[in-house]
Amino acid sequence: MRTALRRTRAAFVLVALCALLACGGLAGCAKEPDLTVYCAHDQVFAEPLIRRYAADRGLDVRVEFDIEGQKTVGLVKRIIEEDARTRCDVFWNNEAAHSARLAERGLLASYDSPNAAAIPAEFKDPERRWTGFGARARVLIVNTNLADPTKLGSVRDLLDPAYKGKTCMAKPLTGTTLSHAAAWIDLLGESQTLGFLKELQAAGVAFVQSNGQVMRLVSSGEMAYGMTDTDDFNVARLKGSPVAVVYPDQAGDGTLVIPNTVMVLAKAPHPEAARKFVDWLLSKEVEAELARSDAAQIPVRPDVPRPEHVRSTADFKTLKVDWTKIGADLERRFQLMKELFVE
Repeated sequence: MRTALRRTRAAFVLVALCALLACGGLAGCAKEPDLTVYCAHDQVFAEPLIRRYAADRGLDVRVEFDIEGQKTVGLVKRIIEEDARTRCDVFWNNEAAHSARLAERGLLASYDSPNAAAIPAEFKDPERRWTGFGARARVLIVNTNLADPTKLGSVRDLLDPAYKGKTCMAKPLTGTTLSHAAAWIDLLGESQTLGFLKELQAAGVAFVQSNGQVMRLVSSGEMAYGMTDTDDFNVARLKGSPVAVVYPDQAGDGTLVIPNTVMVLAKAPHPEAARKFVDWLLSKEVEAELARSDAAQIPVRPDVPRPEHVRSTADFKTLKVDWTKIGADLERRFQLMKELFVE
């Protein structure tokens, strides 16, 4: 009896193993989604849009988000590591420098979406491996109880000795702050950029963990003003904090604008579905919805409807950026930042 029972169990295990092998293991047995999207844009804003897209089309869309402390970097690392067996179809990035880096590594497909026709060339990869939309600007957020925003106009105002110990910015190690530092290297040169950052450190500028922390410190009055993004400023504005925004360097090289970017992976498992998703994301309707959201994304097309508190890129001087050049050299520029800001 026991021998027969052991034989039955052995046969059951053998059948189970064969079934697993037939479907490629446990992961292979799970239903494959129609589309997999990696998204670095804030989940609270992006997820409802993507879920609505999936529901309207009857699609199973798997979405994976980055965590705040790793903004963009974590998903970029995964895309690079998964190249031998790509899982992601579309990457919705919240900046452009790492998108250009992925393009230079040959990980992105070229796709010129018909909905990108009116997007200015400065927000598109020359080979159409990524396309920009709904942007943020790098701005000064000012506590109006502590400083006069009309007397501020440059990133160098962070050095004002009258506010020593009362100005701040995020460490330039991830997200838009890394992009900003990388753009400064193009604008000023490497030695001058490093010199400026060291000057900021020596002057007592507080280098904190994130743009959101800059916003909170200024809103609370712990800091007089700091460098952040327009979406973080808008959060403070909506809360009724005593804050104003300054678009810096309008008399100089202009304010840095960093678009969201979207791209199809070169080895996307579902390339047709990926291209359709890109077309939808690059529509004027979606860009208008991002402008209306609490993230207050800046449309890169002047004719996209936007609320009064959201500016158009046609309304202010923007810094000219060569994202392709920055992406090709981003890893080295990141190492330069680590040497300054990682103890």
